[in-house]
Parts: sequence; C-alpha cells; structure tokens
Amino acid sequence: MKFITFENNDKLPMLGLGTWKSAPGEVYQAVLWALEAGYRHIDCAAIYQNEKEVGDALKKAFDDGLVKREEVFVTSKLWNNAHEKDQVKVGLNKTLQDLQLDYLDLYLIHWPVSLKSHVMFPEKGEDFLDYSQVPLSETWAAMESLKAEGKLKHIGVSNFNQGKIEELLDSCQVKPEMNQIELHPYLPQIDLVNYCKKNGIHVTAYSPLGSADRPKARKKEDDPILLEHPLFKEIADKHGVSTAQVLIAWSLHRDIAVIPKSANKERIKQNLEAADIRLDAADMKAIEGISVQHRYIDGTFFTEVPGSPFSQSDLWDSV
Repeated sequence: MKFITFENNDKLPMLGLGTWKSAPGEVYQAVLWALEAGYRHIDCAAIYQNEKEVGDALKKAFDDGLVKREEVFVTSKLWNNAHEKDQVKVGLNKTLQDLQLDYLDLYLIHWPVSLKSHVMFPEKGEDFLDYSQVPLSETWAAMESLKAEGKLKHIGVSNFNQGKIEELLDSCQVKPEMNQIELHPYLPQIDLVNYCKKNGIHVTAYSPLGSADRPKARKKEDDPILLEHPLFKEIADKHGVSTAQVLIAWSLHRDIAVIPKSANKERIKQNLEAADIRLDAADMKAIEGISVQHRYIDGTFFTEVPGSPFSQSDLWDSV
C-alpha cells in the first residue's frame, strides 16, 4: 500500500473505501468487510445520509478488536448548508456523533457552494447564500478553529478549482491539505492536479470507475461508460486483472489517493488488491492518449437552479 504523508508525518493509505451511494442496510457490512480485508481508510460525508450506519460499523470493529481507532483514517465532509461560521461546528458535531468518533482524520468542505441552514438541496434562488453573504474564507476560518481545538487532524476541500483554492491560500492560516475531485481517465484534471501538488495540496480521486450507479437525476443519455472502454479491457487482460482494478491502479500510479465504492464483499477485496498492480509506462501512455473527455458529476444541480448565484466557472476549471 502506498501512503500520502502529511507535514506532521500522519499517513493516509492511498486506497480507501468510498461510501457515497452505499445505501442504509448495506454500508454497515461494507465497512466491516473492508476493514477485515485490510482497508484502513474510510471516506464519508454528511450528505451521503449513511454516517450513522458507518459509525455503528466502526464502533463494532473497535469494540471487537478488529482495528484500533488510530489505525483507521476517517474522512468526512461539511455539507453546503453548514458554511456559516456558527454552523460549521454544528455540522461537524453531527458527523462526529453519527460516526461515534471524538475526532476526524480529515474534514473537507464538500463544495464551494453555500445553502441556507434548512436546505439540503436547492430548488430556488432563495435557497442559496452567495459569496457576499458567506465568503469561503469565513467557512475556512471556522475549519481552522476546529482543527486548533483538536477535533480535526487535517482539513481540506472537495470540488474546488484553482481559483477557489487561490482564494483560500490568500487568506488562510492553515492551507488546505487535500482536494477531493472527480478523477479518472476521461477526466484526468492534469492542470488542477499539478497546481495542487505545486502548492503542497494532496489529491483524492472520487468516482474513479465512472460512477455508473449514480442516481438517475445525475445521468444523461449520452454519458459514456468508463468501464466499457476497450483499452482498459486490453490492459486488464495483459496483467490478468479486472478493468476496475486497472482504473484504480491508474490513480495510484499518479500518486493520487482513490476511494472506489463497493458494497460487494468480493469486489471490495479486488479493489484493494489493485494496490499491488504495476502498470508500465506503455500502459500509462496509452491511457493518456484516450480522446474521450467527460465529467459525470457536473454540478448543474447547483448552477442550473433558477436564480442560483453560482455558475459552472465557480466549480470547474476548463478541461
């Protein structure tokens, strides 16, 4: 297993279990299977609405002696309706309560989009808070305070482009330590990854397999299916592994953490085994040459709401 090493020498296993889209009733067992298989990195978020069940699984694993708390790197994310400075702590405390933890190893601002505290997903312009009402610097300062209190070991962002990261770097006391972004061969995000690394910000890839099980509302009829590209099958056959394992290994070869989701015991194990795959230079070059460009999670559920103060340029750099 490869690790990301933070400035204080804390280590993040670069291959973790994603829990987005793992339904209540299945995520409990998925987390236990993952820990039994050897995972030591679990990625969560308040908006996934399954953190209570993840917390039950973690508690059982700790109580049964399967792992110790300090052996598991747990990430969660602050939802958009808790960006105001007095709400950030409320959001974190709810996550800590649900996960039954005293601290998080990593806490991320989930999106650079703010909503009013009673709104989960926006339906109209009045549901939003714009940057004049809640600057990103305000939310970040609250994150820094919680880190200083010891409730967070590390803090970072998710779905932040270069401009939004630059805003934080201009005013922060503690720079973001992670940017979690959609990342796979159809969306390699080379410029953003290079920018993050140049600024000492680590990167985690979400939806590394193309997120084919994302909700119908997040799909378009012409979305290409990442796992069906013939090149990945060709490389998988060459190495005697699965297509999914090739896609996971691709991120690891770029020194990027990766969090594939599964609730299937065998696939959870297979995904972890991707850490041992050695893609060669020819494999990486061939994947680099893929001409398909596609973003599966495009953020239009925020930017196309009537009256939204946010645009695509608030979310993404040009690909």
